[in-house]
Amino acid sequence: MEQRTTRLTVLIDPRKKEVFEHLCAREDQTPSQVVRRLIREYIEQRLGRPWQPGESLEHVRDALPGPRAQPGLDDVER
Repeated sequence: MEQRTTRLTVLIDPRKKEVFEHLCAREDQTPSQVVRRLIREYIEQRLGRPWQPGESLEHVRDALPGPRAQPGLDDVER
């Protein structure tokens, strides 16, 4: 099971947040569940393969095609 110990703060329009929370509730999901799913889908789309829990940034960075300087990945604090 993945650890859920890091917080991500996102600033969005209050009306958009209200609609998002309403839609999540209609699907019996928490906003956190939906955001985690969206992030996982984004990662898998960019990697071109399923996300493997426990993968490190180094593992992912080494697996990406092309030059190592990937926007967003090299900006992460180590």
